[in-house]
Amino acid sequence: MTTTGNTSKRIGFVSTRFAGTDGVSLETEKWAFVLEEMGHTCFYLAGECDRPVGRRQIAPEMFYRHPDIDEINKIVYSPEGVAEVNDRLGRPRPDTFSIYARPPRVTRRIDALKQALKDELYRFTRGFGIDLLIVENALTIPINIPLGLALTEFIAETGFPTIAHHHDFAWERQRFMVNCVEDYIAAAFPPRLPSIRHVVINTVQAGELARRIGVSGQVIPNVMNFEAPPQPLDEYAKSARADLGVTAGEFFLLQPTRIIQRKGIEHAIELTKRLGFNARLIISHASGDEGSAYEQRIREYADFLSVHVGFEADIVRDQRGVTPDGRKIYTLGDIYPQADLVTYPSAIEGFGNAFLEAVYYRCPIIVNRYSIYDVDIKPKGFQVVEFDGFISDATLRDTRALLVDEARSRDWAEKNYRLAQRYFSFSVLRRRLAALLADCFGYSGEDGPR
Repeated sequence: MTTTGNTSKRIGFVSTRFAGTDGVSLETEKWAFVLEEMGHTCFYLAGECDRPVGRRQIAPEMFYRHPDIDEINKIVYSPEGVAEVNDRLGRPRPDTFSIYARPPRVTRRIDALKQALKDELYRFTRGFGIDLLIVENALTIPINIPLGLALTEFIAETGFPTIAHHHDFAWERQRFMVNCVEDYIAAAFPPRLPSIRHVVINTVQAGELARRIGVSGQVIPNVMNFEAPPQPLDEYAKSARADLGVTAGEFFLLQPTRIIQRKGIEHAIELTKRLGFNARLIISHASGDEGSAYEQRIREYADFLSVHVGFEADIVRDQRGVTPDGRKIYTLGDIYPQADLVTYPSAIEGFGNAFLEAVYYRCPIIVNRYSIYDVDIKPKGFQVVEFDGFISDATLRDTRALLVDEARSRDWAEKNYRLAQRYFSFSVLRRRLAALLADCFGYSGEDGPR
């Protein structure tokens, strides 16, 4: 559906960050592509933003790793953080303290930042003439509390039409379970306001949203543009295998995720070892914003098992280029088609972007049966090697068979691609966004929202 004339809307995306290859940034880019294709114009407000100049407004305090936000998070989610801050400021440490008791100065700092960020929202909506806000995860996961509160107050004060696109709720992450900001989380993550339409990325979240806060959420899964298949590898990409250290006769196993604990990368290393094949595991992303301790554990585990593992975040990025030391930089689109197997051993995922990417590039996949896969992906009929929490002899047998049987691998890849076209394509997203906009603004004939 294409909108025309006065049906076109100026849509403002708001989040902590729109940059890089994190899941929220990638899904926002897909939503914006479809909305622009439908005739709307998209603008962006975030703490970090790589979207076009003239379409963006940057408020540094919106970024969840801004020093002020970082310090708040260290205090409100960690008793050790409270003690560390007191020590640094030369304050006496009490004999006992509770993580559930919030220091008054933290309340004052959150309130001050909230007011400043609310002012940014007013400037953004007025300056760009925004008709609709789409809030990407900033009303979902309490990683920037002042921003969530600012958004909630702004929407309550203005009645602004808003789509809250939820990716990761607080109750899905152990690190947020114990805190001294439960009042803020209850108020804003997510809020209950009549002008907000809630969107979740899986059916489990929809049930939990209804059960926990009493609001309904429409399920819009993560998608990819399966209507436009990937282009064949060009000359630039053909050197990627060698540059990643994969030698002739070696199987190339790709772990296309960040190095964080819930990704279960130990399983991929164990699989690589126990296959009994000459194989190399390539990890495409760095540890990111969750510290380096797990990456160190993974490196030590790989050394312990004598597994060839390449940590290649330096030369796998979102755009091609050259590293400071002169090496070629490749994109995931250059890497995926050359992998013999994609490993996806995550214990927890909101949906599964890397799964869809592997399907898009027609890669064979081994997947741990995380809950959302079992509920929202597996029932569609995808053909993959599965395991349930550990690498069994059956897992090894099935993986070996898939690696050596190229005809089966191709058949599975083609079937998976056709299924993804049906269930996880841009056409699915287009229809559901059109319905959401119509719910926000009403219909104007057949052309779209009024």
